[in-house]
Amino acid sequence: MTATATPVTNTAVTRGRFAWTELLTTDPAAAQTFYKEVIGWTTTKWEGGTGDYTMWMAGETPLGGVMMLPPDAAAMGSPPNWLAYIEVPDTDATISQAIKLGATLLAPAQTVDQVGRFAVLSDPQGAVFAIITNASPLPPETEPAMLEFCWHELNTTDLPGAMEFYTTLFGWQQVREFDMGDKGIYHIFGRDQFTYGGIMRKPDGMNAPSSWLHYIEVDDADAATERAIRAGGTVMLGPIEVPGGARISIMTDPQGAAFAVHAKAAQ
Repeated sequence: MTATATPVTNTAVTRGRFAWTELLTTDPAAAQTFYKEVIGWTTTKWEGGTGDYTMWMAGETPLGGVMMLPPDAAAMGSPPNWLAYIEVPDTDATISQAIKLGATLLAPAQTVDQVGRFAVLSDPQGAVFAIITNASPLPPETEPAMLEFCWHELNTTDLPGAMEFYTTLFGWQQVREFDMGDKGIYHIFGRDQFTYGGIMRKPDGMNAPSSWLHYIEVDDADAATERAIRAGGTVMLGPIEVPGGARISIMTDPQGAAFAVHAKAAQ
């Protein structure tokens, strides 16, 4: 990609919409082979810049990308990971607001021609996310389709603090909550008519920092899990049934990036 310092402001952009999900990995070629087999995505090269960037495709729909984990991120100890980009009308203004709310800027804002202006931050508890002001508005938002990212889940060390941070920064609202017993309350959040995901207290004994986990819609979570195991992935949880009858599985790919699959309950 060719990055510049040109600001981008786009008031037509939707504040708080999940717009893109990107895999930063130590082996992009191997990752493409894995997710094509496990999820059923195809890939296509991005022709908009000079860098080596590949997009994930669900049919004709681009939904994210894959690239080499940046050396500076690797040097800081960052493992391969999925990174979600959230839409904002003004990246620079959102950075200033996020920092005032306790966030840390990890990658300064940069502008890519015909794409937009984006930056990477961590919330006050350390979970990493990105923001983007798209150069042009995305298509109208719809409910997630098959093979698209359908749920975004935050495990955090400070549930009330995280709720306050994200609702203030992105305008998300709590849709409902679910009592998980000794695991605490699961807060489900969204925007307007759309439900985006959940926020929960990081489980005791979870040897990982606060982090986001992103779910992909598949037709059969059990079959996807079996494919992942055959392709070298590791199952962390599942497949299990969750409230409402859907089935999920949480896994890591062969390079160590965590992801999850979700299959709707049978009708």
